[in-house]
Amino acid sequence: MKELFLGLKLLLGSGRGNRVRFLLMTVGSAIGVCCLAVVLAIPSILAAQDARKAAREPDCSNGLGVCTSATVEGKGLAFTRVDPYGSQPLTRIFVALGSKPISPPPGIGGLPAPGEIYVSPRLHDALKSDPGLASLLPGKEKGLISAKGLAHPDELYAYIGGSREDLKAGGHLTGFGDTETRFPTVEPSTLDILRFTMAGVVLLPLAVFLSVCARLSAASRMRRLAALRLLGLSRRGTQRVNAAETVAAALMGAVLGLGAYWIVNQAVSRIGLPGFTWYPADGSLSGSTLLACLVGCPALAWFVGLIGVRKAAANPLEVRRRAVEKPPRLWGLLPLVPGLGIVIGYCVAGATGNVPTDTGLSSILMPLAVVLVGIGLVLSLPVFSRALARRVARSTGSLSLGLAMRRNEVEPGGALRVATGLVLLVFAASLTQGVLVELDQVSKNTSPTQLYSVALDDVPGDKLSDLAELPSVQSHAIQTRSWTDPGLEMPPSIGAVIATCDQLRRVASLLENCVEGRPARLMVPGSTYDETSKPGSRFPFHLRNAEGQRRVMEVQVPQSTVRYDDDTVVELVDSGTVLIPPSLVPAGFRPEGGATLSLASSSAPGKVSSVLEGIAGVDPTIEVETVGVNVTGLQQITVVKTLLAVGMILGLVIGVAAYLVAATDRAVERRSQVTALALLGARPRTLRAVQVAQVVLPLGVGLLLAVVTGKMAESSYLVTGGGAVFWDGAGLPLLLVSALGVVMVAAIGALPLVGRRIDPELIRRD
Repeated sequence: MKELFLGLKLLLGSGRGNRVRFLLMTVGSAIGVCCLAVVLAIPSILAAQDARKAAREPDCSNGLGVCTSATVEGKGLAFTRVDPYGSQPLTRIFVALGSKPISPPPGIGGLPAPGEIYVSPRLHDALKSDPGLASLLPGKEKGLISAKGLAHPDELYAYIGGSREDLKAGGHLTGFGDTETRFPTVEPSTLDILRFTMAGVVLLPLAVFLSVCARLSAASRMRRLAALRLLGLSRRGTQRVNAAETVAAALMGAVLGLGAYWIVNQAVSRIGLPGFTWYPADGSLSGSTLLACLVGCPALAWFVGLIGVRKAAANPLEVRRRAVEKPPRLWGLLPLVPGLGIVIGYCVAGATGNVPTDTGLSSILMPLAVVLVGIGLVLSLPVFSRALARRVARSTGSLSLGLAMRRNEVEPGGALRVATGLVLLVFAASLTQGVLVELDQVSKNTSPTQLYSVALDDVPGDKLSDLAELPSVQSHAIQTRSWTDPGLEMPPSIGAVIATCDQLRRVASLLENCVEGRPARLMVPGSTYDETSKPGSRFPFHLRNAEGQRRVMEVQVPQSTVRYDDDTVVELVDSGTVLIPPSLVPAGFRPEGGATLSLASSSAPGKVSSVLEGIAGVDPTIEVETVGVNVTGLQQITVVKTLLAVGMILGLVIGVAAYLVAATDRAVERRSQVTALALLGARPRTLRAVQVAQVVLPLGVGLLLAVVTGKMAESSYLVTGGGAVFWDGAGLPLLLVSALGVVMVAAIGALPLVGRRIDPELIRRD
């Protein structure tokens, strides 16, 4: 304990410079812990949202027949409808009460009666601004859903009361609550992508940044500790003296960082991020997170300080006499070699067409490779910097460049402490580009036409024409398949579409040889032809009218063909599908057994909302599938992109903070050397050129390595992601511009190291 108190006394009584250094260490640790708390809080926020979703989950809300028959008396009925409203999912829970009481879900005091609705606050506001939305929510608003029943403040959610007759297609409802939700905020597989990216973008630079903060003013501190060692202090005592300062700064910074996180959480949660909002309580830190911040950060500082003080404790005379440092050993290349080996292996596999199919192995190897390459970048920079400095110093005739390179040769780690955070920032930026490219492949939808699929059995006969004649609907068609004998193992069957040539022409980008009123086979270019659809073959189609009468219509596959193609995400028909004119279908009859009504409109968000509101105006209980659009999946991608942007902002904050802290520390540490050169006659212009070259050249080497290894890591990630894009050439210019900007910032930051005045007091003791 004596050594610890001695360290604290030296901290408080060793001058203003030492206190400034301690303040830098504390502020740096606070920034690092705040960023760490943000990263660790994200999974708990997502888990809290999913827990509230699971608590309100109807036990049989899908109405797909997975529960007991809905005709049992006394049971409640329910089903769920999820529709896109702009870029957000609108969830509607239709409920019909039975004679047996049912506990309401969290957030509302009781279940709605027929004609009543409960809506979320965000949906309440949307109803005021968009009157057409009322068709999706039939009934009178009885109350608002409280925060206990909502995943996040901006959720569009509603409970709609209905009669048992209206909801007869629903499943049994005996209560609310399940162990997990059907629509998680982020799927587990997508959450793995997020964790992988956060580890590379935030946690790896954060560990380096905290290490930099723990090693501020390393040279002056080592000389002071070496003096204590020469005065008789033991090795362990020397380590404890050093630990008193580093751990005290880290612990104080951890407390300040947690306080800063609380303020950030309270402020940002109330404002919200694009596509992602949460309640302030969701962002509360768990005990394990607090422990990781309050113990992990000081433990890292202790470990870094232990390594840094080793030389002063073992060879104090060498430290006091400022002996030349030993060159960095080649073991720093050790993590880089296996990391690049994994990355290059995946790149070669992608280039040769041997894409790996073992996703389990890739999910382990890719994060491991990214961590190894990131650590290897940090440890290998001194090796490459020293080798380049020696070569340039021997060949250059410039005094400024020669002085700069000799300094980097003697002390290769000095300038690199300033550059490391920026190098990792560029490496992480390239990796994040790969994740965004993969997500873009999933969410990209450039089709000008949107299809809507409705089960024909769910549409009453008198409402079919109402759906087809909605103002925003461009065209419609009925899709069906021929009847098959259930007794046969593989009965032959063909597809058919009931539509006129004009109806197809409204959605088709290609329609040739179509004659109104004449059946034909549709041939889709580039699509596999259905071999069952042979000209002359006959297939039965079962029909039914509103009175329940049934008929069988025999359809012969015609000889004539029509070339057809459209711009929808999922094509309306397959090659070989038979086009049946509506005039050939008996009046009042329509196909039964899995037939669907397909509607088409523009894919503009306003048109999509208008169609969905129009369908709800005809019958709000109709289940509509927006073909090619998974609104819950798109919402997840929006959340992931927002969190990736948060990660990049945190990475930028860490990189800039690491640069500012290290550059300020280096400016203080180098004052005596700059003063000595100035007294020897070096001009300020020469000294500035030396300082800029000292930082820019090793930084340039590091950034070149970061760009190359980052693009390789990005490509290998895309190869293992299963997408169609392996090589992201479009992101390279942005990455190079970012690297150039980093070099310019570092060069400007190196200029203040040379002041206007010469203070001989700085070298008095030397």
